Amino acid sequence: MEARLRRMKGQKYLYLMILPAFISTILFSYGPMFGLYMAFINYSPGGGSFFHQFFTSKFVGFEWFRYFFTSGDFYIIMRNTIAQSFLSLLVGFPAPILLALMINEVKTGLFKKVVQTVSYLPHFISWVIAANIIITLLSSQGLINKLLMLMHITEQPVQFFQNGHYFWGIIAVSNMWKDMGFNAIMYLAAISAINPELYEAARVDGASRMRQMVHVTLPSLRPTIVILAILSIGGILNAGFDQQYLLQNNTILKYSDVIDTYTYRYGLQNGMFSYGAAVGLFKSVIAFILVVSVNTLSKRMNQQSLF
Repeated sequence: MEARLRRMKGQKYLYLMILPAFISTILFSYGPMFGLYMAFINYSPGGGSFFHQFFTSKFVGFEWFRYFFTSGDFYIIMRNTIAQSFLSLLVGFPAPILLALMINEVKTGLFKKVVQTVSYLPHFISWVIAANIIITLLSSQGLINKLLMLMHITEQPVQFFQNGHYFWGIIAVSNMWKDMGFNAIMYLAAISAINPELYEAARVDGASRMRQMVHVTLPSLRPTIVILAILSIGGILNAGFDQQYLLQNNTILKYSDVIDTYTYRYGLQNGMFSYGAAVGLFKSVIAFILVVSVNTLSKRMNQQSLF
């Protein structure tokens, strides 16, 4: 104990540096967790204070969870959420890896910087602006329809936002376009940390640039890929909110509604606060189980894990 106290005293400035982050984590991450109790009560705002209404509301246990599981919305919401997340993961996860590998192969410094800047610029565009760009491109008179008709792929404009079957693909491609460049930064950082002697040894053995990429770069990226894959799979129910809310309409709501938009509509717009809290808690629990399960599986198979 004395040795630990002496070590803490010697590192007091380091502890002072992390103190703001520690306080903000307690206030904004752990503090609000007492609100999870709302999922187990029948809360409705009244004339009294929030805390009085909150702690005096009727305890209903798992009634709101049962209501969600037995409602007709459960299958549709889960189908849309999993389908959109899976497609976004399938399309969007390998894209930044490929982009990072291609950028790494560019030897012209100026061109490399331009490509890197242009690729991650969409990440800093808000979804409000991005959604308007996507809607304009996919409108009846938009660029995509004009190209399709010019190449005689279709004779009439495709009504992308009137047919729900197109929505999942639109979300997957939109997510990839917006985040591909920014996510590639992490892989480029990992590539820059690879020992140059490995490439020199590969060149001595006669390996081409493609073989160097396959046998040196990709194996060195495996720890980064595994960790990001665990985090991505853990968020499989986190299909998003901004893009769905801004791109959806009543015509395709059957295909566009996901857990987050469903929670917002019922929890805030309809005033069913406890029901919205129950649906949100269900999503968080499933995400936690997925992260732990995939992390355990990765640890057993690859001896690499997040924790």
